[in-house]
Amino acid sequence: MGVSLRALRALLLLAGFYLLCLALLGVFAGLALAAHHWAPFPVALKLDVVVALLAIPVVRGMTFLRAPQDDGEGGLPVTEAAQPELWAAVRRVAAAAGTRAPDEILLTGSVNAGVSENARMLGLLPGRRRLYIGAPLLAGLTEAQLLAVLGHEFGHYGNADTRLAAVTLRGRHAVDRTVRSFTERADAKVEKERAKQQKRADKALAKGRQPKAVDTTGAGFGHRQMARLFLAYSRFFLRSTQSVARQQELAADRVAVRIAGRDAAASALRATAALDAAHGFYLRNYALVGTPAGLLPPYGQFYGGLSRLLAEPGRQEELAELRDEVPEEETSPYDAHPPTAERLRLIEALPDDGRGRHEPVRPATALLHDTERVLGELEGATLTPEALAMRRVDWPELLHLGLRADCDADAEPLRQALRETVGSDAGLRALLDVADGGGLWRVADRLPKSEEAARARGRAAREFVRPYLRYTLSRLVVLELVDAGLARWEMSWSQGTRLSLPEGLEDRLGEAVEAATEDTPDTRPLRHLLPWPSPHVTTQTI
Repeated sequence: MGVSLRALRALLLLAGFYLLCLALLGVFAGLALAAHHWAPFPVALKLDVVVALLAIPVVRGMTFLRAPQDDGEGGLPVTEAAQPELWAAVRRVAAAAGTRAPDEILLTGSVNAGVSENARMLGLLPGRRRLYIGAPLLAGLTEAQLLAVLGHEFGHYGNADTRLAAVTLRGRHAVDRTVRSFTERADAKVEKERAKQQKRADKALAKGRQPKAVDTTGAGFGHRQMARLFLAYSRFFLRSTQSVARQQELAADRVAVRIAGRDAAASALRATAALDAAHGFYLRNYALVGTPAGLLPPYGQFYGGLSRLLAEPGRQEELAELRDEVPEEETSPYDAHPPTAERLRLIEALPDDGRGRHEPVRPATALLHDTERVLGELEGATLTPEALAMRRVDWPELLHLGLRADCDADAEPLRQALRETVGSDAGLRALLDVADGGGLWRVADRLPKSEEAARARGRAAREFVRPYLRYTLSRLVVLELVDAGLARWEMSWSQGTRLSLPEGLEDRLGEAVEAATEDTPDTRPLRHLLPWPSPHVTTQTI
C-alpha cells in the first residue's frame, strides 16, 4: 500500500472516531429534546443530567486536538562535532536508505533503537527527526549489526511511517482517552455507591439490625456501556492498522538487508534478543545491586560495566546459546510487530549475498569517541537525581555492601517478630536465647504469612512457617559472620557473585539452622559456628 493510500486510510479511521462521537452526541440531544417534549419536567431534568454526564467524556475525546508529540525516552544528545564517526555512519545509512539523516541523535540506556519525527498537520508534513540508539546496543553489537539496526529504522523514514504514525496515534490516543474517561467515571460511581451502602450498613449494625449486603452491580452502568462501545471501535482501529504496520516492519527489514547484508541483519535480530536478556541480568546482578545501600558503580560504569560482563569467555558462550534460540513470543491480534521468528525466517530465506565474511569485525563502540566519558554523561542524562546522589564505589565493594543490605532486609521480618515478642533486643543472640527458653515458635507466629498459613493451627501452622523461619534465621547468621569478617560476597564477571565462607562452614551452617528450628530447638550447633567468645547458653523465658 502506497504512502497516499496509507495516509487516506489513517485519516478515514480518525474521521470515523469523530463521526461516532457526533452520532452519540446527536442521540443524546435527541433524547433530551424528546424528554422535554413528552416527559414531566422533573424527569426531563434528571435525564438532562444523565445525558450531560455521558456527553462530557465524548466531548473531551473530540477536543483532544493536539497531535502526539515525540514521546521517546530521555537520552543524551550527541553532536557531530563530538562524535563524528557515529554521525558519519548514520549519514551513510540514511543515504543508502534514500532518506535524509536525523536532525538529532540521542543515546539512551535501553536495549533498543528508535526513530521519531515531530511531524506537522497530523503527520502529513515532515518535522524534526530524532534517532535513539541504546548504549547496550553499542556494547553488545558489532558495527555491521548496528548498521543493520539503523538500516531498519531508516527504512521507516523512507516509507514515511514515522510521519503517518502521528495520524494513527492521534486516533488511538483519542479513543484511549475517551475509554479511560468513561471507565474512571464508572469506577468512581461504583466507589461512591459502595461507600454510601457501607455507611447505611454501619448505621444498621450500630442499631443492632442485620445490614444489607453491599451491592454495586448497577452503579456506573451507563458509563461502562459507553466505554465498551469505544473499546470496540478501538479494537477495530487496531486491527485495521495492524496488517499494514506489520508490512512496514518487514519492508524496513528488507532495507536493513540491503544496507548491511543478509547475515548482519539476521544476526542483529538474534543478538538484540540475547542482549536484552543479558542486559536485564546485568542490571539485576551488578549495576543495581548497590542501590539498597545507596551505592552506584564508578563513573561511567553503570552502563559501561555491561561491556565487561559480555567480554568474559563464559558469558560469550551463554550469549551464543541465546542467539541460537529463536525467542518465543506471545502474539497479539493488535501487535504491529511480526514475531521475531517470522522476521528471521524471511531474512534468512533471502539469497546469500556473501557480505561481511571477509570484512574485519569491529565492535559498535568503535564508533564512539571517548566512550567512558560519554557513558558517564549518559548517566547524568538518564538516571534520577536520587540515583546520581548515591556514593560511588568500586565493583567489589558495591556488590559486597549491596548484597549485605539485601541480606539485612531479608532478616528484618524475623527481627521485627522478635521485637514484638520480647519488646527489647532483636539480635541473633537474643533470638537464640528466646529459642532456648521455649519461645521460638511464638516469635515465628509473628512472621508474615499467607492467608492459608494464617488459618492453620498446631503442627500444620509450624510446617507452613518453618521454611521462612529457617530462611530468615540463616540470613541473620550470615549477617553475623559478615560483620565479624568471616564471610564476604566475592565478585566475578564470569560466574556471578557468591558468598565466600570459611571451608566446611556452608554445610554445617545449614545443619545448624535446621537444628535450631526443630519443634524442640537445639541452638548449640549454631552457637559453635558463630564468632562469639564461647558457646554459652543463656535462656530467656517468655
